[in-house]
Amino acid sequence: MTTLPRIDAFTDELIEIRHDIHAHPEIGFEEQRTSAIVAAYLQALGLDVHTGIGKTGVIGLIDGKRGPGKTIGLRADMDALPMTEETALPFASKHPGRFHGCGHDGHTTMLLGAARYLAETRDFAGRVMLIFQPAEEGLGGARAMIAEKLFERFPCDEIYALHNAPHLDHGQIRVMSGKAMAGAEFFDIVIRGRGSHGAQPNNARDPIVVATQLSQAMQSIVSRNTDPLDAAVVSITQLHSGSAYNVIPQSATLSGTIRTFDDGVAALIHERIRELSAGVASAYGVEIDVDIRNIFSVLENHAEQTGALEAAAKEIVGDASVGDLGRPAMGSEDFADMLKIVPGSYCWLGHAGDIPVHNPAFVLDDGILPVGASLLARVAERRLNELADVAESRAVSA
Repeated sequence: MTTLPRIDAFTDELIEIRHDIHAHPEIGFEEQRTSAIVAAYLQALGLDVHTGIGKTGVIGLIDGKRGPGKTIGLRADMDALPMTEETALPFASKHPGRFHGCGHDGHTTMLLGAARYLAETRDFAGRVMLIFQPAEEGLGGARAMIAEKLFERFPCDEIYALHNAPHLDHGQIRVMSGKAMAGAEFFDIVIRGRGSHGAQPNNARDPIVVATQLSQAMQSIVSRNTDPLDAAVVSITQLHSGSAYNVIPQSATLSGTIRTFDDGVAALIHERIRELSAGVASAYGVEIDVDIRNIFSVLENHAEQTGALEAAAKEIVGDASVGDLGRPAMGSEDFADMLKIVPGSYCWLGHAGDIPVHNPAFVLDDGILPVGASLLARVAERRLNELADVAESRAVSA
């Protein structure tokens, strides 16, 4: 492994920053403290800094010393999860119910490390655009930044991002061209029946019975309606109803998520959920309202940029540690919305530890901070100089 020596020299600073952010997690669109830390760090590097994009997003711009050229975007997410940490780390979350259980504190720190390296060296043509994004965890942070004219205000030619991966060995990097992560919708299904005393169910139209029937029926959608070769998941993750032992409640709510890699498959699932809900409502004499919301687009990596990311990764961790992801992941990532506008690629960086993300005991390995920072810096530096060489060659040929 050949992480960039200049970044290795300030790794202790990166660890300190990461631990501080980790101890003070902020959930989506509330990243005021984190954004202030990011902005102050970038300003101290002498960068052109813009704040408040997508509420709490931060942009930093670095111009190279090799002259004009293209612009490469590097993106990191900043938000924590609404869950309580159970790691017993000395720098554990100071705020119950908020936890960097997906490692976004590490992603933010890696991009700060890349920013310092690139600001100090500037050994590239063109510009690097640093994108610190809020609210990745299902709240639409990427869409919020895009809605506020992110790429109109700061035009970008290519864009790159990464995510930590505890299921891979330390320093392993996986890339994948094409559809790499699923799109996702969240749904809430509200069943309105008729409440009654628990001893008199004949006077009720029990929404809990209806909810269990509908829940079971929805499990047939993927197995009996979608093409077996089209990957899809329908998961009911919440069922809320009732408040007393002796009361049949008035209503019940089912909530969950749909994951697919194809808009047509997603539309089919939406239709079947609505049809099943209407049928069950008619059968039991209740009212059922269905709300389905698109949250994540399918993440589709671009071939040329995936190749560029793979080449940069091999420079940092060696050929043997870089490979193809092999098959798409059913998880979702809102960097997908940026990739729909700007060509780019997203990869996975392995680290020590076997506890998955979104687990209350998840621990990010500090040892990958210089690896991730080096990868982000190298892909930007390498790619900008490649693109400048191509432009120069074309100009000479013309």
